[in-house]
Amino acid sequence: MDNKQEINSKADIRIAPMIDWTDRHCRYFLRQISPNVMLYTEMITCGALLHGDIDRHLRFNDEEHPIALQLGGSNPSDLAKCTELANQYGYDEINLNCGCPSDRVQSGAFGACLMKTPEKVLECLSAMRSATDKPVTLKCRIGVDEFDDYEFLKEFIATTAESGCDTFIIHARKAWLKGLSPKQNREIPPLRYDVVHQLKQDFPALKFLINGGIQTLPQMEEQLALTDGIMIGREAYQNPYILADIERQIYSSANILSREEIALKMIDYARGQYENYGTPVKSITRHILGLYQGQKGAKIWRRTLSEAHKVAEDHFTLIQDALDNMHSKKAQSCIAA
Repeated sequence: MDNKQEINSKADIRIAPMIDWTDRHCRYFLRQISPNVMLYTEMITCGALLHGDIDRHLRFNDEEHPIALQLGGSNPSDLAKCTELANQYGYDEINLNCGCPSDRVQSGAFGACLMKTPEKVLECLSAMRSATDKPVTLKCRIGVDEFDDYEFLKEFIATTAESGCDTFIIHARKAWLKGLSPKQNREIPPLRYDVVHQLKQDFPALKFLINGGIQTLPQMEEQLALTDGIMIGREAYQNPYILADIERQIYSSANILSREEIALKMIDYARGQYENYGTPVKSITRHILGLYQGQKGAKIWRRTLSEAHKVAEDHFTLIQDALDNMHSKKAQSCIAA
């Protein structure tokens, strides 16, 4: 078996949980492009589930499998209750967020600040695992604030793994809880892929997926050869058809849908979501703006769909309008040539 075949046989590629982006409409769209990647919800707090509209937060389309629910919280009992809810809805995995550095999570004493209290994380993971037979995983940074040396991270992994959690998704940057915005925390702290690679060497029985700054297929293949998998964030949202390249080149998939075939599927989806739930078309079109990224006509596609706020909520044919406008412009270009 050559190296490429080895990568294919072990490829574990996931799409990162992204607040305000990876809702169920986005996930349905991404699933049309890639049957193999694992999808994640946005981070959903325990408070939102225990005191809010559970169905609105947890409902998803059957086509989205495999799908993981990412929880934000620090109370073991609350996390266990939310894990039980995840069971009822049929999620394939439940993930604990120990990586988000926003003010919102800091005020709730969860997210990246949990890394400073590994014993608390151990309690949380143990409670979650006691409430499900599905995999419970952890997403974290390589460090937080002054807690950023390798021995701290190594001890954090060793302690939390005592829960029985064996899969860790590591954003290969540290987090600064004060002085940097969430956006800056995704860009300013340097990427340290070598730290994640070292974790894999030191904990061979555990599974480590690497996250942060991975945008191209060569980068993906390089990291898949050194870790157990990768998690892709904003590149998958802003340039979603890269998932088709992943299907073709990493998973060796056949029968990949074209961009237009995917767009037509999203028309049917938008119609169904409006008829069943009253979902306005703009809730769906905002996620598909990048479908034609880098292609001729991409600006027309985006410009047409960006008019969604001006049309009726049931105007799901707006997606067809975007296709027609692109084709019309292309035809005019050909005539002019």
